[in-house]
Amino acid sequence: MNTVLYIGNHFPHSVMEQLRIRLAGQVNLTCASSKQNRLLRMLHMVWTVLAYRKQTNLAVIDVYSTLNFYYALTIAWLCQLIRLPYIAYLRGGNLPHRITRSPGLSKTIFSKANKIIAPSTYLQQAFEAAGYPCTIIPNFIDLEIYPYRLRETVAPKLLWVRSFDAIYNPEMAIRVLKLLREVYPEASLCMVGPNKDGSLHTCKALAERLGISVIFTGALKKTAWIKLTNEYDIFINTTNIDNTPVSVIEAMALGLPVVSTNVGGIPFLIEDGKDALLSAPEDETSMYEHICQLIQNPEMARSIAINARKKVESFDWKIIEKQWLDLFT
Repeated sequence: MNTVLYIGNHFPHSVMEQLRIRLAGQVNLTCASSKQNRLLRMLHMVWTVLAYRKQTNLAVIDVYSTLNFYYALTIAWLCQLIRLPYIAYLRGGNLPHRITRSPGLSKTIFSKANKIIAPSTYLQQAFEAAGYPCTIIPNFIDLEIYPYRLRETVAPKLLWVRSFDAIYNPEMAIRVLKLLREVYPEASLCMVGPNKDGSLHTCKALAERLGISVIFTGALKKTAWIKLTNEYDIFINTTNIDNTPVSVIEAMALGLPVVSTNVGGIPFLIEDGKDALLSAPEDETSMYEHICQLIQNPEMARSIAINARKKVESFDWKIIEKQWLDLFT
């Protein structure tokens, strides 16, 4: 069985962990790192590459656009030093800006990569325009675990699922709810996800200052938040930077009509007016108006939900699996 090193974000619901579980028995993925401390995380990544360099002939490196970009840079340089072939897996929605802002460092990573994998056309186009050939392997879900429910009518019950991080702009969701409450006093918002950079506390303070109640669940297991979707009718995505978020794909699979900002790879994932409604970033008024459209026009909401479900059927693991196996074997 092939042993492949996967260096990047190793946590329970990460792509890395999902691939490790799904490909077990076909590919042995050795993963790093789950360390929370930044220094220990970097050291563990380096140690893993050095410790397993004789047991593998391939590494996969997660490449993000912010701090984790430098982890990828270090590991790519190390792989070059020990002559270990590697694949650069593009994970950051802001990477097109990174390769423009840091052309020299980007070249160090990408020019020596055996292959560059992108989960979206958005990233593929940006990298190929910069001279880096790129192959698409989309994000994936197990479609069978997402029970589709078509809502005949849509109530002002909003669901937001993401890590509480400033780049995902969770405060916008609360400001949207404030606008919605002026017309629909019964409107509600549930926000699901772990605190990443202190934004959870900021959101709680904002809700209190605005005098509106918001449900904050913290991190939930996938089965728990899928069950929770039965209590909500509209999924909102407020991010300022994004690629092809799995949470949005999951919402589309579940039958929740989506209202999202139109940043990064989002317009490449969904078509405005057909399988979602898109607003400009930081434009809570536009997002509020789109939500009102769905509430007031059930036929539009149903059409969007039906089209969205059809689209995400192409993201099913049964379809994507062969692409990963071909890459690793």
